[in-house]
Amino acid sequence: MASLYKAVSGTKRRREDDGADKNESPGAKNRQRVLMLSSRGVTYRQRHLINDLSVMLPHAKKDSKFDTKSKLFMLNELADLYNCNNVLFFEARKRQDLYLYLAKAPNGPTAKFHIQNLHTMSELNFTGNCLRGSRPILSFDKTFDGSAHYRLVKELLFHIFGVPKGSRKSKPFVDHVLMFSIIDNKVWFRTYQISEAIDTAVSEGSTTVEAEDMRAGGNKKKQLTLSLVEIGPRFVMTLISIVEGSFSGPLIYENKEFVSPNFVRAQYRMGKATLKNKRADKVEMKKVQKIVKAKERKEKGPDPLTDSLLFA
Repeated sequence: MASLYKAVSGTKRRREDDGADKNESPGAKNRQRVLMLSSRGVTYRQRHLINDLSVMLPHAKKDSKFDTKSKLFMLNELADLYNCNNVLFFEARKRQDLYLYLAKAPNGPTAKFHIQNLHTMSELNFTGNCLRGSRPILSFDKTFDGSAHYRLVKELLFHIFGVPKGSRKSKPFVDHVLMFSIIDNKVWFRTYQISEAIDTAVSEGSTTVEAEDMRAGGNKKKQLTLSLVEIGPRFVMTLISIVEGSFSGPLIYENKEFVSPNFVRAQYRMGKATLKNKRADKVEMKKVQKIVKAKERKEKGPDPLTDSLLFA
């Protein structure tokens, strides 16, 4: 009976704490959980990128590599086992191409991206640093609101990369910014640390706020300078398609401008083969010309003006 009373009183206390904020209703909670996993065949750089993202998302649950690439709908059952309603799946092909799936399990939608120009934290060696497990501020470019498919992508990114308040392994601090911008029809991902420094000199492009000095004789005022320092990782995503369901269903958007990297490599090899064939054709033409000239000399016979015939 005592344990039951403690359990009931604990739940009531939690509800009171959750409803302390006037802006949030007592029963509304953001319960976003993300399942993060990859397929077989990822390279070391791709694996390090996945590890960096898993550290940045404390509400994500990382699973072992997924064996099959054809039956992706089985990821919905896996997300149900882990009690996750979002899936972040990395698919590697030919040990050089990386594709990203953002899905809402189990009803969808699902957005497929091609990742390029990826750089991990260990490669960049930036000076910035942030607290492990802290919550980020999501910054979206205004271009996301210009079209329907980018508004859907913005909502998916918000649910997956937005760390809910009070989630597992998260800290009650906000000290970094995740920036998503659209340039050249590609989504650019950057991470910045919010750096604070008390200084009287104001640097150009920084935000200043007046802060009181809390030491003895705290009537003095100084300038609190806020700046952004990049910490990584960084990568670029190209939207390929959006389907209505979770890893299945009808196609609701397709990027007609996307060119497969396999086609690009095939065209590059074809161009090199064409140049090689042109060089080989020139060599063969020179050989044929030599043979033709030799035959013409034999048919004409010896030149009557040569020294051997004139002074015979």
